[in-house]
Amino acid sequence: MITRRNIPYFLVLPALIGFVCFKAYPILAAAYISLTTGAGGARSFVGLNNYVRLVNDPLFWTSLWNTALILVVQVPIMLAIALLLALALNSQTVRLRGMWRLGVFMPSLTGLVAYGVMFSVILNKDSGLLNWLLGLLGVDPIDWLGSPFWARIAIVIALTWHYCGYNAVIYLAGLQSISKELYEAAMVDGAGSVRRFWSITVPQLRPILLLTIVLSTIGTLQLFDEPFVLTGGGPDNSTLTISLYLYQNGFRYFDFGYAAAIAYALTLIVAGLGLVQLKLSGGRK
Repeated sequence: MITRRNIPYFLVLPALIGFVCFKAYPILAAAYISLTTGAGGARSFVGLNNYVRLVNDPLFWTSLWNTALILVVQVPIMLAIALLLALALNSQTVRLRGMWRLGVFMPSLTGLVAYGVMFSVILNKDSGLLNWLLGLLGVDPIDWLGSPFWARIAIVIALTWHYCGYNAVIYLAGLQSISKELYEAAMVDGAGSVRRFWSITVPQLRPILLLTIVLSTIGTLQLFDEPFVLTGGGPDNSTLTISLYLYQNGFRYFDFGYAAAIAYALTLIVAGLGLVQLKLSGGRK
């Protein structure tokens, strides 16, 4: 019977049912599958064998190394460029700022597979636009997608192009929330533009900088679409990421138990970074 006392429970019931069916059950089912082996419905319980296999799997450590390398290189470059773009778009001297802001944000609206295919054409060794432009400068063609070193660079370029504008818009919102009186007071005291940046802009943007660093780090740890479309994890597994390795085990080799173990290992890594984020946020207080 519906009463004023229990009507809130009826209101949240649809959301609760959806959470149990589409969130809680898959999480628990994946935990069980990670403790089993076999194909289809014929599964046998093997305990922690999949996790022991994970620790001793060279390809898993290769995928973890590749993911960490891309993260360490790409995230700082992308966020630095995003901050510079935000500072430029926030300047009162820039004309048609609305148009430039839209242009900077547009790449983030492009579908992941669509822009991956686009970059595979641009970075083609023989007929790609980038090598054609480099040829005009007298630079020999670069095998962007066929060389282990340049394939990683290609992934970094694609990620930076796609997500830079998204972070720039976040920074721009933060810049617009900073009181102009702080800058005016600093100018009266004789502070230059560089001093105002480090003494006012950076401290005021610290929570937003922390947010974008954490989100970008977690997103890179889950990197899948770009290496899948551009390189397929090659050459020589140089762009094999954790998520791509998970996909290969689950949907190419149908080893769902091991794929589930990889998923939980990735979850633990992301959770660890979340705890670091909480600690850093608490440190600010």
